[in-house]
Amino acid sequence: MNPNTLTDQLSLFLDVLETGSFSAAARRHPITPSAVARRIDSLENSVGSRLFQRSTHAVVPTPAGMAFAERARRIVSELQLARAEAVSLSHAPEGLIRVDAPAAFGRRHLAPVIADFLNVYPGLDVHLHLIDSFVDMQGAHLGKVDLVLRAGHIVDTRLIATPLASIVRIACASPAYLKSRGTPTHPRELSDHDGLDWDGLAPMFAWRFELDGRRATYRPQRIRMSANNAEALLCGALAGLGIAHLPTWLASEYLVRGELLPLFCQEGLPNPETTGIYALRLEQQPNARSRLLLEYLKSRFSPVPPWDLALQSGLI
Repeated sequence: MNPNTLTDQLSLFLDVLETGSFSAAARRHPITPSAVARRIDSLENSVGSRLFQRSTHAVVPTPAGMAFAERARRIVSELQLARAEAVSLSHAPEGLIRVDAPAAFGRRHLAPVIADFLNVYPGLDVHLHLIDSFVDMQGAHLGKVDLVLRAGHIVDTRLIATPLASIVRIACASPAYLKSRGTPTHPRELSDHDGLDWDGLAPMFAWRFELDGRRATYRPQRIRMSANNAEALLCGALAGLGIAHLPTWLASEYLVRGELLPLFCQEGLPNPETTGIYALRLEQQPNARSRLLLEYLKSRFSPVPPWDLALQSGLI
C-alpha cells in the first residue's frame, strides 16, 4: 500500500475514534460521511476484524478497534517521521521558512518543536513571528510568510489547510475555588458558579458540552472577569476567581500539576472539537522547506497531541 494512502486511512480511522462520528470525522477531511463509512469498511476488511460498532447515535470502538488504535497511532507517527527523514536524506535543505503563529501557543508548544527541527536540519532557518490572534482564519499575513498557524473553523476556500493537532476543551477551576464553592458534577450546575469568559468573539465551542451524543451550552451566570485573551482567563482561573473553559494546549501543564482541577471528566478527556489547529498556506504544493516543517510538526502534534497524552494518563 502507498505510504500516503496508509497514513490517510489510519488518520481517518483515528479521527472516527476520537470524534465518535463519521460526520465529525468527515469534516476534518474533504470527503462525505458516506465516504468515511466506506473507507472504514475497507479498513475493517483489510484488518479482518470489526473495529467499530455503529448505531444511529454514535460510532463506538470495539475491543479490537481500541487495540488497533494504539498501533495505528505509532504507525502514523513513524510514517510521518520516515517521510521527513527521507526528504532530508535526498538533499541537504537550505533556506529560510517564515512562520506566523499565535503567541501563547508559539511560546508553549511551537518554539520548542521548531528548535528541535532546526537541530535536525542545520541548513534551514526559521523566522517565527508571534502575534496575539489565534482565531483569525483569513491568513492575513500569507504572502509575507510561508505558513500561518491558526485554530478554528476554516471559511476561506482560497487557503490550503494542513491539520496539525486536535483541540480539546476542559472546564476547570483552582482547588481553592472548588473548596470554597463546591464542585459541580454536571454542566447544568455551572449557572450556580462564578466564571471567566471571553469578551467579544468567543471560540466556537466555548461552554459547549457533549451530553448523550448532543452538544448543549452551559455557562456560569456571574462572570468575574472577561477578556479577549485565553491566557488572561487562565490567570483568573489560577487565582481562584471562578471556572474557565480552556483548551488543553493552554491548561494541560496546570492540570497535570494540580494547580487546576478538571471538571466533568469522569470518563476521561472530552471528545476533540470538530475544528483544530491548522497550518495555512496559499500554494497547493508547499515548497520543500515548508513541506519538511509541516511533516515534522505533524509528527510531533498528531494524532494525539503531547499535552493531551499527558492528561490522559492522569485521568485514567
